[in-house]
Amino acid sequence: MKNLFLLLVLSSFAGSFAQGEKGKILPKEIQIKTALLPVPEADSSDTMVYGYNADGDFVVLREGTSNLVCLSDDPNREGISVSCYSKKLEPFMKRGRELRAQGKDVMEIRKIRGDEVSQGTLDMPKEPSMMYVYYGSDEDYDSSTGDLANGKFRYVIYIPFATTESTGLPDKPHAKGMPWLMDPGTHRAHIMVGPN
Repeated sequence: MKNLFLLLVLSSFAGSFAQGEKGKILPKEIQIKTALLPVPEADSSDTMVYGYNADGDFVVLREGTSNLVCLSDDPNREGISVSCYSKKLEPFMKRGRELRAQGKDVMEIRKIRGDEVSQGTLDMPKEPSMMYVYYGSDEDYDSSTGDLANGKFRYVIYIPFATTESTGLPDKPHAKGMPWLMDPGTHRAHIMVGPN
């Protein structure tokens, strides 16, 4: 009975430690290193990076002059996921963050941004614009170095209002890793290329 009690106490402690780790704000340098994992090496020294300060606020961690903007991992979400996207997408992405901060859900955000794009008050790039996403599990992430083992890429190319007819792409993938068009005909139409 004493061993069972000890086992319960230890597992309870381990569970609360693991939960505490997930919400932990990592040092700025580690957040930046992790956020830059999807970026081609040539762009890594001058790319703007958003992340979290000690209070958990979403802030600019580093200014940059390249044509990309990177987001560090959200410490409160399961798994590791970082992304970098064309600066031309920043108004669209920033508006999404503002609406999320106001408590809007995914569908409300889509509708509001769609209305704003059609009214001309929110700019979307006229040409294709790239976003790189790199993700993996918490177990494969080393928070002391910012390295992620076994990470996977997902590529997203925004082409607003593109259709299956205008691109020749299907609206669903037919094989692993093949490109396909998500949300065709809308302001957020984009080519998805998933991991193999």
